[in-house]
Amino acid sequence: MHSSSVPLAACALAMCVTAAALLAHPAPPGKVLIAHRGASAYAPEHSAEAYRLAIAQGADFVEQDLAVTKDGVLVSIHDLTLERTTDVEEVFPDRFVEDRSGPAPARRWYVNDFTLAEIKRLDAGSFFDKKFAGTRILTFQEAIDLVKAGGQGRVGLYPELKDPEFYRRRGVDPVTLFADIVRKNGLEADPKTPLVLQSFDEATLKAAATALPKVPRVFLVSPPDAGRIDTPDKLNAVAAWATGIGPNKAILEKTPDIVGWAHAAKLTVTPWTFRASQPGKYASVREEMAHFLYTLGVDELFTDNPDLFPRK
Repeated sequence: MHSSSVPLAACALAMCVTAAALLAHPAPPGKVLIAHRGASAYAPEHSAEAYRLAIAQGADFVEQDLAVTKDGVLVSIHDLTLERTTDVEEVFPDRFVEDRSGPAPARRWYVNDFTLAEIKRLDAGSFFDKKFAGTRILTFQEAIDLVKAGGQGRVGLYPELKDPEFYRRRGVDPVTLFADIVRKNGLEADPKTPLVLQSFDEATLKAAATALPKVPRVFLVSPPDAGRIDTPDKLNAVAAWATGIGPNKAILEKTPDIVGWAHAAKLTVTPWTFRASQPGKYASVREEMAHFLYTLGVDELFTDNPDLFPRK
């Protein structure tokens, strides 16, 4: 299994650091920290290193973006394609598909066109920093195992099923694959490893509500779709098939009343994404996160910088 490029001694040290951090940062009774793609400001996104560091920095949940391989395995990678975060162009130079959807043709290496064995050959660390060379893409099962072991019963999983329309066109059912692995690992209602599913796709969340009714479901909303949640009545409608909303933070900046309307509909509110490199009008990302958590009153948030989360 190629879950990490870190030597065994370094892994043991990371686990010790994680244990100490968990004692220093018990899960808060209120505000919740979700490590966006792991501690992705400091290590390659969705790598074992990023997940371990997120736990060490006190994350309550670690996020996984889930794609599907050619042989039907859920893997942790944000993009629909492999070229941004791996060396697929060098390892499989002729396995691209020409994408003509944009102004100019582009070569794409789709995750779903490669088997897990092929994907495990790819370097998923060097794009971030050469010191992470040899890092491998994790399966969802490997991510579950890592969070369970490193989190010691205090850290949850916050996966997103990516690109549902793409997989529907290919006859692939990520919800069924996801439900199978959730049941296999006993994660439907595990207080030691809580699980929250997120998606931008209403149909995906409705299918998950049927397949896994005990698993919370967060409806992600980007700025162009803000009209889906901009009135109390619309939020009440969303509450029929979701348990929370995950709006882009710009939506809440423009219409902060959404937080109260969502809470009145018994929906959690989880904005995204907070980065030290992009604090916007705020002096720091810690100040920005504090405003959303304690002034606007959101319940949770996604950040690339778990170590900067403003706990009270």
